Amino acid sequence: MDNRSISTVVIIISMQTEAIPLVNKFQLKEDLNPVFPMGVPWVRYFGTYKDLNINVIWPGKDTILGVDSVGTISASLVTYASILALQPDLIINAGTAGGFKCFDMYSTLMFSCFQAKGASIADIFLASDVAFHDRRIPIPVFDLYGVGLRQAFPTPNLAKTLNLKVGKLTTGDSLDTSPKDEASIVSNDATIKDMEGAAVAYVADLLKVPAIFVKAVTDIVDGDKPTVVEFLQNLLAVTAALDQAVTEVVDFINGRCISEL
Repeated sequence: MDNRSISTVVIIISMQTEAIPLVNKFQLKEDLNPVFPMGVPWVRYFGTYKDLNINVIWPGKDTILGVDSVGTISASLVTYASILALQPDLIINAGTAGGFKCFDMYSTLMFSCFQAKGASIADIFLASDVAFHDRRIPIPVFDLYGVGLRQAFPTPNLAKTLNLKVGKLTTGDSLDTSPKDEASIVSNDATIKDMEGAAVAYVADLLKVPAIFVKAVTDIVDGDKPTVVEFLQNLLAVTAALDQAVTEVVDFINGRCISEL
């Protein structure tokens, strides 16, 4: 049993739209003397909230194209750098995600729901497990490495107290879903889909830091609307739900030990 108290929390979040409401909620300030290597676009907001040292880490804007640095590469880099620099007791990967209402190999082909997943717009999920769906290496053992299945740090008390849904998270570097991705997602038994989680999980596991994943559903991957349209349509409203959920998670964590989650 891990009886360490939680004092320093790192929140990894990939989009500025998702990060700023939390920065405002926790009254954080930007680190103007960053702990990260010179020249990287990564941004740290920090401050004290109740008894916790809170750090919101955003990978920043791509230095060439000026868009949010989404995806697994940026997520793994900032997670690694944040752990080395800040030595957190807990990592929270917060963000938006696609959700599945009823996803299996037949649902998209036959327009029937054989395996209910139960995701709806603005639902908040805690991930129980995380895996990749676009690292296909069809060689024995390498195939398992590619999937990279890992368990999130167990949080039964948190899930019960906040009445959060729990499901498996699948990660890939594309917003859309190819047929090969679809097959891997089915194999992963996923309920939610993002572009960072499994990368954060890999680094956190490597460096032995507990990590949890709080995801808010912006779009239904196996729904009737195009993913891009639904994502953009719901982003602001769902970000507000994410902001509220992360605040409640942080309130719950405050004053607790790792083993009490």
